[in-house]
Amino acid sequence: MTTLGGHSLTETTPEGIVNPPIDQLLEHVDSKYRLVLFAAKRARQINAYYSQLAEGLLENVGPLVETTNQEKPLSIAMREIQAGVVEAHEMDAEEIAAQAAAAQEAPSIELDDPFADLADPNA
Repeated sequence: MTTLGGHSLTETTPEGIVNPPIDQLLEHVDSKYRLVLFAAKRARQINAYYSQLAEGLLENVGPLVETTNQEKPLSIAMREIQAGVVEAHEMDAEEIAAQAAAAQEAPSIELDDPFADLADPNA
């Protein structure tokens, strides 16, 4: 047992970036750089989900693994990567252009004006 100033120090398993271990995370991506970008983007999505939850908006997907109350979005993202519930895929320029074109071709919704009859006295 290690002591410091008469107080015993217990060994604990650190959480966060080192748990899950980086070696296990690198099995799911091809570089540390891509891991950082992927985890940061997913953490932003999780953070946005929690922000929008109070407003009733559900534009982002929430955590895909069990979480605790005070767990940070980056830690959640790292555990999702380790569990294999999210994956990073390389997209080429043609795929990006096709997705952008599909988004622009989305059907538009037109709503009838309920007050249109009131504006025209002859109706």
